[in-house]
Amino acid sequence: MYSPTTRLLTLLELLQSYKYMSGSEIARRLEVDPRTVRRYIVMLQDMGIPVEAERGPYGAYQLRRGYKLPPLMFTDSEAIALTMALLAIRELGFPVAVAAVEGALAKTERVMPEKLFQQARALQEAITFNVSPPPFTLNNEIIMTLSTAVQQRHQVHLRYKAFSGDESERAFDPYGIVYYEGYWYTAGHCHLRNSLRTFRLDRVVGLEPLAGTFERPADFDALDHVLHSLATMAGPDKIEVFLQTTLEHARAVISPALGTLEACDGGVLFRRGAAQLDWVAHVLLSFDFPVRIIHNEQLREMVRSLGTRARQLLGDEAV
Repeated sequence: MYSPTTRLLTLLELLQSYKYMSGSEIARRLEVDPRTVRRYIVMLQDMGIPVEAERGPYGAYQLRRGYKLPPLMFTDSEAIALTMALLAIRELGFPVAVAAVEGALAKTERVMPEKLFQQARALQEAITFNVSPPPFTLNNEIIMTLSTAVQQRHQVHLRYKAFSGDESERAFDPYGIVYYEGYWYTAGHCHLRNSLRTFRLDRVVGLEPLAGTFERPADFDALDHVLHSLATMAGPDKIEVFLQTTLEHARAVISPALGTLEACDGGVLFRRGAAQLDWVAHVLLSFDFPVRIIHNEQLREMVRSLGTRARQLLGDEAV
């Protein structure tokens, strides 16, 4: 549990970092109700810190222009969180230069007292990440340009190279960016198709900001949209599989990005499009419940081939 003092200091840090912050956003970040936020604001004002409030249903708080506090010392938890985050960013291959990560770590360590410095060094020396290298190297300029467009609600001109190798261009309203299983995606409104679309960022070959602006739907969830797009993406093959289990169990073991799940008589129907059926075959064999392929003869042949190879490994003379 966070103490009121910790939350008060965190609020002060937020006000120094953001030009404006609404009461609802502060409440969400501090995990308190809006009334508590107002009480914290009064406490800061009583301490002589010039927090200004803009009244109204959409009111916001800000520090008086030009007012700066001296840097605050890191708490133990903050030092650990910052060091762990930087290490994870480096090891997961995020689109940030390694030199930038090392520089941030070095600068952070310089302002730490001895105890926190030793804790940060212990984390770096003791932790080993066992992660797969990213499947591609993403240009950090794409992330920066796109994230700015998302925040400022600016359209972008996007050139995209599809899986087939065909290139296309479009005006695009980016609603959000999603990192999922080693890949970066953006979701938003495509003006070329006049509909919601998902694009993989490693296939973006050109990205430029445009003057046009847009409004993002209030109820849009970028992660949900990307997962649904991956599950229902078009492909040269379609599969339909019967899973002899409950819908609850199927949802527990099958990622939403793998495909769609629908309850049916006696089990669950699993459907998806697939460009690489050999991968799907291995996934189906990993399930801990009976599976029956309803549609896609090529997938059946792949599963049969895997079964034959398994029997050969066991020395089955009948093979």
